[in-house]
Amino acid sequence: MIAPGLKVLFCGINPGLYSAATGFHFARPGNRFWPALHAAGFTPRLFHPSENTRLLDLGYGLTNLVNRATASADELSNEEFVQGGKALMRKIRRFRPRAVAFVGMGAYRAAFGRPTATLGLQPERLEGAELWVLPSPSGLNANYQLPALIKMFRELNHGHQARQIAEAGNRR
Repeated sequence: MIAPGLKVLFCGINPGLYSAATGFHFARPGNRFWPALHAAGFTPRLFHPSENTRLLDLGYGLTNLVNRATASADELSNEEFVQGGKALMRKIRRFRPRAVAFVGMGAYRAAFGRPTATLGLQPERLEGAELWVLPSPSGLNANYQLPALIKMFRELNHGHQARQIAEAGNRR
C-alpha cells in the first residue's frame, strides 16, 4: 500500500499468519498498531485493519520489510532482513515518502546493520526520507504497552508535522 509522496510510510517487520490470511496489515486481534495510530492523531477515528487502504487518502502508507508470513518475527533470517532492507530502499527511491517509520527496532537494526539504533528519530536519513524507529505494536511485544506506543507514535506525528511546517517556511 504505497503511493508517491506519502507523509509517512510505516514499515512493519513481516506479516503474521493472521495478517497473511486476511490480507490486511496489523490484522491480528491484540495488535496495537491501529489504536496507537488513532490515539496519536494520524487517523480521525479508529480504523479496522480491513480499512487499511484509507490510510492512503490521509497521506500514509504501509509496507513490510519481509513479505514472508511467520507466526513470529524471530523465524526470519538475518539475510531476509538485509534483502528486505534493500528492497525497501528501492521503494523509497521510487515513491519518495517524506518519512519512513519502522515498527520494530530489532528488524531495523538487522536490516541496516545498526545494532545500537534506539527508538525515535534517527540521525541519518534513508534515501532522503526522515527515519523513525518505533516499537513493534505486536501483542507479543510486552515491553511496550499501549500508552508507551501511543507516546512514540505521537512523537513521530508531532515531530514530523513540525519539521514540515519549518521546511515550508524556509521555502518562502
